[in-house]
Amino acid sequence: MPKKTFRFGTRRDFIKSTALAAGVAAFSAPSFLRAQGANERINIACIGVGGKGSSDTDSAFNLGGNIVALCDIDSNTLSGKDKVLKDRATKANRTYDAKLFKDWRKMFDEIGKSIDAVVVSTPDHVHGVAGITAMRMGKHIYCQKPLTQTVWEAREMRRLANEKKLATQMGNQGSAGSGLRRAVEVIQAGVIGAPLELHVWSNRPIWPQGFMRPPGEDPVPENVDWDLWLGPAAQRPFKKGVYHGFAWRGWYDFGTGALGDMACHTVNMPFRALKLGYPTAVELEVASRVYPETFPLTSRIRFDFPERDGLPPCKFWWYDGNPNSKDGMFKSGNFVSPLRPSADVTREIVAQTKRLPSSGCLVIGDKGKLFAGDDYGSRFQVILNDEKEYSSGDTHEACKAVPQTIARSPGHDQEWFTMMKGGPAAYSNFDVAAYLTEIILLGCVALRSGVGHKLEWDGPNMRATNAPEAAQFVKRENRKGWEI
Repeated sequence: MPKKTFRFGTRRDFIKSTALAAGVAAFSAPSFLRAQGANERINIACIGVGGKGSSDTDSAFNLGGNIVALCDIDSNTLSGKDKVLKDRATKANRTYDAKLFKDWRKMFDEIGKSIDAVVVSTPDHVHGVAGITAMRMGKHIYCQKPLTQTVWEAREMRRLANEKKLATQMGNQGSAGSGLRRAVEVIQAGVIGAPLELHVWSNRPIWPQGFMRPPGEDPVPENVDWDLWLGPAAQRPFKKGVYHGFAWRGWYDFGTGALGDMACHTVNMPFRALKLGYPTAVELEVASRVYPETFPLTSRIRFDFPERDGLPPCKFWWYDGNPNSKDGMFKSGNFVSPLRPSADVTREIVAQTKRLPSSGCLVIGDKGKLFAGDDYGSRFQVILNDEKEYSSGDTHEACKAVPQTIARSPGHDQEWFTMMKGGPAAYSNFDVAAYLTEIILLGCVALRSGVGHKLEWDGPNMRATNAPEAAQFVKRENRKGWEI
């Protein structure tokens, strides 16, 4: 297969951005920071301050950010977070006087000029519209994973980050782990040879999905603005415990399923190490019962990657559901590839651990395998073709000989602050993170397209050349008032 030349997002661009993130080159600081000096406080607005947003807000405060605005559709969450930050500021003898908003659009209208940076920690369906709006205003941005809900949104955020020279970081905290960076070094040094296959699995969902929309309507709690919670999604009646709260991720309108929740973590390391770029095809191979509005309980998706930077074609399989469930999705025999039709590729893992870990990443090269048995790729093991058992990447002789080539992290969130102040690019800046997100969300496009519908993918133009109907899943039509 000939090498593919990309007009947008080339492998050369990806390698360049990875080098920047590794600290090889420095980011050009925005003018307001150059003028104020690197020690000035950065004015930060936080959108979505409950759940993960609570810790994201705390982190921005703890790293010295001046929190000038808090925004949340839940008035209880909003007032509670405001009180916590007031107490912390008093104890730390710091100034704190954040303005409170339910609607981030009004926040930007009223105090947009005083905001330097934005933290977005909402449900998935609001990431893109809030993030893109902020970036078009020239705001630096930290956005939770998955970066966006659609492929088009990810592409637009990547474009804006480069056009406006913004400091960006996605909230896949495992990027800061030394183990993940070491695994990238080991694979790229050729310890397991040329990578041919990638298998990644997750025990998600751990939230409700795989069912029909319940009928009826419940009263909206007084503290919740339901219309603002829906945001760009189509109007629907409120149902207690079905959407608001941590029940939204399994719905097509609001979440991105297991892929969006976990693949930004579990595929992060191999995406970098294998220099994956855009796939040429993606297909939903197997799924449990399919419903019109929610993700299925289990699925298996295959991505086909072409030759790239001297590496051979590679196939990537994503599996989600419970690895030890009785439905058979993850039982022995399901981790089988066309390259090894007579063997389960996880056999050595199961032999050593007596069971398949609930999540994992397995990279198969022509000289051996690398296995990371956790969500972040922070701990990995290696087995070469002439070996019988996996050995820790810390102690395997072939790994010990590999030099360090990637800078280690001072802390994931600290990287974003350092980048805003003119330091090296964050390791998960949008040049990398949006690229990773695009590929992951192609799995969601395949899920929506149905079992056995192989999508021939034109990455630069964001389209399935053999399935024009898939375009509706690549770019969403937002509700009136929430257009991008």
